[in-house]
Amino acid sequence: MTTRSRGALAGFGWLQRAVHLGHRNAKAVFGGAAFVVLMSLLPSLVTLPMQLGAMRGGVAPGTTTMLAIMVISILGSLLLVPLLAGYLRVIDAAEQGQPARARDVFAPYRQGEVLRLMGYGLAMLVVYIAAFVIALAVAGGGIGEWYLQALSMKPGSQPPVLPGMPPHLGIAIALFAVLFLLIMGTYAISLGQVALGGRSVPGALADGVVGSLKNLLPLLVFAVSVTVAWIVIVIALVLVVGAVALLGKLVGVWLTIVLAVPLYIALMLAGFVVMFGAIYHLWRDVCGDDAAPAGTEHAIAA
Repeated sequence: MTTRSRGALAGFGWLQRAVHLGHRNAKAVFGGAAFVVLMSLLPSLVTLPMQLGAMRGGVAPGTTTMLAIMVISILGSLLLVPLLAGYLRVIDAAEQGQPARARDVFAPYRQGEVLRLMGYGLAMLVVYIAAFVIALAVAGGGIGEWYLQALSMKPGSQPPVLPGMPPHLGIAIALFAVLFLLIMGTYAISLGQVALGGRSVPGALADGVVGSLKNLLPLLVFAVSVTVAWIVIVIALVLVVGAVALLGKLVGVWLTIVLAVPLYIALMLAGFVVMFGAIYHLWRDVCGDDAAPAGTEHAIAA
């Protein structure tokens, strides 16, 4: 399948169009996001009590507990992939003016696509690990040893003994930044190809890698745009939180809770919608026009 290269400003366009996502069918887009976010929190209902129980009395979780938590987290992430694919299909249907409902995010489960999509999630996990290992190998083994030493430090040590900075740390950071851009583009393109383009898992990953290499500059512009937007949002959020806290002191703590909880939920949903809106528009710009025509119709069939 053909992948296209775009100009640098396309990266800003992905974010701009993502911000306007949902104006045609806000109920489906934001309702679908609520379903996916809720499902993503379910594994923590199991792992969080395990962590708190293991740490009771100030004792760090044992190896068995940490392994169980890791397995549950990975399994939960893989089970979430079909919902993410379903959500992309909801976005596509809404953007194309086709009927879509929030519960269509569960369509991949009803249509027997779970194993294929979980296989894609597992393949992406391998890509993440491989990229991390490659970066460490190129930058030198000292980075890994330094990181493990930093993790093994005891928080209660007085004073904490920080390990010395490893050599080639600047090279490692630059390499990780480039790999981050490539992986970000690979994930967006390959997820779109698997969910909407009718591609196999290996073909989708190949399209993702090639498409990312062709669009490294717009990916950089996109990352910078997101960073700037996030700084502005954080500043605005600090001002809003300060105002809410002041009102809470004047009226009561209950007012802070009543205002803060809906604000947090709204920001979380908005961030999720914008993130996947950017993924969708990135995919469509790079190879979306070549998607199988029947893909969306199949996806939204109830």
